[in-house]
Formats: sequence, C-alpha cells, structure tokens
Amino acid sequence: MDFTTGFFYLFAAVLLFAAFRVVTSRNAVHAVLYLMLSFSQAAALWLLLKAEFLGITLVLVYLGAVMVLFLFVVMMLDINIESLRRGFWHHFPLAAILGAVVAGELIAVLWVGFPSIATTAATVPANVSNTGELGKLLYSAYLYPIQVAGFILLVAMVAAIALTLRRRKDSKAINPGDQVHVRARDRLVIVPMAAAKPAPVAATPNTEEGKA
Repeated sequence: MDFTTGFFYLFAAVLLFAAFRVVTSRNAVHAVLYLMLSFSQAAALWLLLKAEFLGITLVLVYLGAVMVLFLFVVMMLDINIESLRRGFWHHFPLAAILGAVVAGELIAVLWVGFPSIATTAATVPANVSNTGELGKLLYSAYLYPIQVAGFILLVAMVAAIALTLRRRKDSKAINPGDQVHVRARDRLVIVPMAAAKPAPVAATPNTEEGKA
C-alpha cells in the first residue's frame, strides 16, 4: 500500500466520523464544526484524485463562506434543543427505513454498476490544466445552463432579501429623511378663533337679608 492509498483511507475515515457526528451531535454549533471538518476531508479527497479545482472550490465556497455563515446564524439564533428532540423516536422507524433504502441504492450503484463499466486509461498531456479545461467546457458547451443557474440564484437572493427586509408594524422607527425635510408650518397650524365673552355670574340671594 502506497502513501496515496494510506492518505485516502485516513481522509475517508475522518470524513465518515465527522459526518456521523454531524447527525448525532447534541449541540448545533458542534454539528456545524463537524460539518466543516467533513468538507475539509472531502476537499482533501478531491486533491488526491487530482481534481484540484473542485477541492479548492469546496474549501473557498463552503468552508470560507457558507459554513461560516451557518456557524454565525446558529450561534445567534436561540434554538431550543429540547423542543427539537420531541418526537424523534416517533419518526425513527420511517427514517431508518428510508436510510436503509438509500444505503442499498448506493451499494447497488457502487458495487454492482461500476465494475460492469469498461475502464479505459485516457492519455492526458502533462501541460493540460484541469481548471482551464473545465472553464472552457462550462462557458462553451454548458453556457446556457450556467446562465440559467445564475439567474435562479439571483432570484433566490432577491427573494431572501425581500423576506428579510419586511417592516414590523409595531416598530416606532423614524425616517431620518423625514426629520431633515420637516418644516415648521407643517408641524404647527394656527387657527383663528373669535373671542368668547365670559358667561354672566348668577346672583346669589343673601341669606342674612332673608333672615332680617
């Protein structure tokens, strides 16, 4: 067994352990950290397969942006773990059945489908760049699917921003622009009114004179 095979088994074992801990971890922050570890091991496997573009993309996009965003969101949210665990054993049989079906499909594809495919050794020149060839393929043969995927992501981003920027009805925030452009005559209105005469005072009889 050479060094490449040894590193493959090492990265694969750490990846399986990290993926298992993502599902079984009690703390949401720990689950996100284990997910970041699993992505890093998957990137290492891509590098071993000489697909450096996919490995670096996995590190930059997922570890550098998406997972850090997930980590900040999980740390800022007040998640009640106890309420999420309710009903776990109630749905466990169905989840176990679905997991077994997915595992069976993966085993059938990996162990039955792949050996039947005839493998041919492709001769690739030494000076060929995987990143350059992938870029040429994406922006030539798959140009329209790339544009459609970018448009879908743009619509999703705009929708997420629109849902986030909803104004609360109970908010008492004041627009600074309205305060700057305020005018005195708009705040105070003087209404002319006629002077009112005081009401006459009713005469009260003198009780002493009445006694006299």
